[in-house]
Amino acid sequence: MQSNPEKRRDTASRDGEGHRDAERETLMMELTRLVQKSVRESSWWERRGIDCSILTAAFIKLFNFYYNRNVNAPLKGNCNSKKEKIDEETFVCGSFSARAGVQAHVKMHHAHTNVIGLGDSSTWKIPFLPRSVYLFIAPLAVPIITPIVAVGELKGQSPLQILRTAPCVCLGFFSQYYLLRSVSGLSCSSALLVMLLCRAMFSLPYIHVNIFQHIGLPMFSATHRPKRIYQMTHGVLNLPRNPLLDWTFGHSLINCHVEHHLFPFLSDNMCLKVKPLVSQYLKEKKLPYQEDAYISRLSLFFHKYQELMVFVPPITELVGIQ
Repeated sequence: MQSNPEKRRDTASRDGEGHRDAERETLMMELTRLVQKSVRESSWWERRGIDCSILTAAFIKLFNFYYNRNVNAPLKGNCNSKKEKIDEETFVCGSFSARAGVQAHVKMHHAHTNVIGLGDSSTWKIPFLPRSVYLFIAPLAVPIITPIVAVGELKGQSPLQILRTAPCVCLGFFSQYYLLRSVSGLSCSSALLVMLLCRAMFSLPYIHVNIFQHIGLPMFSATHRPKRIYQMTHGVLNLPRNPLLDWTFGHSLINCHVEHHLFPFLSDNMCLKVKPLVSQYLKEKKLPYQEDAYISRLSLFFHKYQELMVFVPPITELVGIQ
């Protein structure tokens, strides 16, 4: 049996841990109130209008490029990935159904950010590849690999779900093919080559962005993880603003990724608006607000490829275990 001093120490330890948990919860609640206040004070134009206008302009510009026999990459603009579901089943030029995207991104990656074996971005690790091949060549194969993986995602789904998804995916593919043939005037082989190249061109930064913003940061145990505000501030990183990346992926995936993980309900423009508020609050509370340059992260991954991408990252001391 424990002596009275030992019982007091155990009780004090539990009370101390409970106090720290309550403090962490209070921090997240306080920050949430500040962000929600900013959202309420914002106009519809700030909350949704700007994002919808950008998306509309992207579609108009897309057809303008086709008409002028130029080649435009498949539209991947973020418009916040898309809190407003334009289509429940597919992205126009993609292969995955929205249900597969929600399962992988929302339910796994967002819910278990940097938790080893769950939301740790391990999908993008191919440890048997040399670093130069992985970083600069392998991503070019994503347009070929994606449809194969997407077909695998259909296994186990209901026949109705498959019948709803497959035609939409085919429609997206043949729509772009048709525009390249009939509007841009390309031959069959040229149209297919353009479709492959434009997807491959954006696959390179897409893979980089996915790994740069999470891998190499603190990792967490599935059974011992910190409270949400600690998990997101330690396990997510912002890249600086870049016109090309901003247009292609949106603020939520580039320079407002911390805000996106803390408040995934925010639109792309609102993430940008609350960014100063979030960064100031976290710094005042002595919490990390992680930012780094694209070239800096690329250099880090190139020189520490074995440590970051081949070997399993160590669990952070934030959860009290190694």
